[in-house]
Amino acid sequence: MDEEYDVIVLGTGLKECILSGLLSVDGLKLWKRFRGEDKPPAHLGASRDYNVDMVPKFMMANGTLVRTLIHTDVTKYLSFKAVDGSFVFSKGKVHKVPATDMEALKSPLMGLFEKRRARNFFIYVQDYNEADPKTHQGLDLTRITTRELISKHGLSDDTVDFIGHALALHRDDRYLNEPALDTVKRMKLYAESLARFQGGSPYIYPLYGLGELPQAFARLSAVYGGTYMLNKPECKVEYDMEGKVCGVTSEGETAKCKKVVCDPSYLPNKVRKIGKVARAIAIMSHPIPNTNESHSVQIILPQKQLGRKSDMYVFCCSYTHNVAPKGKFIAFVSAEAETENPESELRPGIDLLGQVDELFFDLYDRYEPVNEPSLDNCFVSMSYDATTHFETTVADVLNMYTAITGKTVDLSVDLSAASAAEEY
Repeated sequence: MDEEYDVIVLGTGLKECILSGLLSVDGLKLWKRFRGEDKPPAHLGASRDYNVDMVPKFMMANGTLVRTLIHTDVTKYLSFKAVDGSFVFSKGKVHKVPATDMEALKSPLMGLFEKRRARNFFIYVQDYNEADPKTHQGLDLTRITTRELISKHGLSDDTVDFIGHALALHRDDRYLNEPALDTVKRMKLYAESLARFQGGSPYIYPLYGLGELPQAFARLSAVYGGTYMLNKPECKVEYDMEGKVCGVTSEGETAKCKKVVCDPSYLPNKVRKIGKVARAIAIMSHPIPNTNESHSVQIILPQKQLGRKSDMYVFCCSYTHNVAPKGKFIAFVSAEAETENPESELRPGIDLLGQVDELFFDLYDRYEPVNEPSLDNCFVSMSYDATTHFETTVADVLNMYTAITGKTVDLSVDLSAASAAEEY
């Protein structure tokens, strides 16, 4: 504590660890948190066999997080397994998300003529190369909106719904009025990630859950000379006469520093509340129905299908990822809260799960920073959103890295350095 550091990172949530949460809890902690002091019932299996991620998210196989893991060489501490299925909720039913021109032709989501139109659109996206104008078909995707691009292909609203929300992973419909290039890039990322492991989805997930990630980054930080101080209660950020951060005090000792990185809970006077996330956590003894017996799966419920302002997400993983005892599945339903009643609000997602052994509900506030880091040298992350994938989380981390260091992370890496584990 008596040394001076360039940067002090408060907390060991995932964002903080990548830059140097409550990410992983075992079954007993989960039970105590939601059910008080009772012992969990025997039929749930051994507590130590659970690794329940409190902010569950899958990784896009070719996405920014995987590139960041490879860039930092943290992949050597982690094992991944491909996620079985990627589905979308449309007209009251769950369907596999078609991601290529061939899948579009087979999908029951669309009628015959719509399939052809969708196939042509997918071929346009697959062939599109930003650097090669010959692939643009005369369209400048930095200028025309997604809505205009889609109308040129004559796609129906329902098709647009699953493309925008389940492939491009937009959280609401604002993207329709924004330049189409972003959506096309997102669709390409989905298709390339899907092709990467030849699985049923573009996602991968660490064996033993996301708690492995902060652990791996902690090791990496230590290897490069980072100092970890554990169990430090009530960290108070100290400022100099100009209002710039100058240290962190805990138990009467102050460690000096030039910059502080933390989540919103450490500096409540430098953040504002921007919403709430409603979440249901279910323990089950079977896969989610209508998902081809998938042991790990994401289902996106687009806002329009539910008459909401933003999407709902279902995430499920199981003992095959070593996050639950044999035969057990853990499912999450999450959404940006639009009411004060998560039980009824999350019902459309919960109804897809079938029989559940136990169900827990949670509601947490979301915050974003309002301070000016160039004035106070405090770098505060945003709270985790309701999405079940990592793209928004990593964007925040990389923006923070650039703000802290003035540099941009080069993510042009050899993606073959991370491979998903084969079946055991």
